[in-house]
Amino acid sequence: MSSGQGVPTPTHVAIIMDGNGRWAQMRGLPRQEGHRRGLEALRRTVRNASDLGIAVLTLYSFSTENWRRPHAEVSFLMGLLKHFVEKDLTELAGANVQVRVIGSRQDLAPDLRRLVEHAEARTRGNTGLILAIAFNYGSRDEIVRAARQLAADAAAGRIDPSAIDETALAARLDTHDLPDPELVIRTSGETRISNFLLWQAAYAEFVFTPVMWPDFDRAAFEDALAQYRQRERRFGGLSAPSDRSVGVA
Repeated sequence: MSSGQGVPTPTHVAIIMDGNGRWAQMRGLPRQEGHRRGLEALRRTVRNASDLGIAVLTLYSFSTENWRRPHAEVSFLMGLLKHFVEKDLTELAGANVQVRVIGSRQDLAPDLRRLVEHAEARTRGNTGLILAIAFNYGSRDEIVRAARQLAADAAAGRIDPSAIDETALAARLDTHDLPDPELVIRTSGETRISNFLLWQAAYAEFVFTPVMWPDFDRAAFEDALAQYRQRERRFGGLSAPSDRSVGVA
């Protein structure tokens, strides 16, 4: 899909959904209410992504570092994932959305792991928006897991160590069959990437919006896309022949 100006609408948008707790605190509400409103924003964003012509939407919902939060909050977030899958799966399947969950499943409770696998299996044949939920996800952990697979393959003689390259490592990442994101959005005004898609976002454009995640609506989404369309995508080169000195993009 093209905007008619600048670069086309991105195929893959990734979002760091941040600000639920601060949104609640600013209103004198418990943090759990912020997370509940954040779930509403997630649903809204999935619908908007489909309407806006996005092919892949990756949402950072729970990081490997989030286990350090208070036990009650972690339990609540786990319950929210269960609620989302149980309540929304039929609607997502009916809307031709394909659900993926990226991240380590080693620390997930058996019932939650089964629910995730069921969601993926039920929507695997869908051909519309790919919704990738990054849950119990950390990019460094993902890269380490990929490196271990390569080491095991090399030790077993299945791959020549000298043949290991970027393609070989990327093929073992959780996102191995997805395009890299062209646009990464972070809400709440923070300007960090917080261990999210470090490999995949090497040439992504970043938009940091002050909008708290529970308030992220279609207007905020369209504003981020408009900012993206004004960027020059050079990938380390020049956009057109020029006498400018070559430097890092």
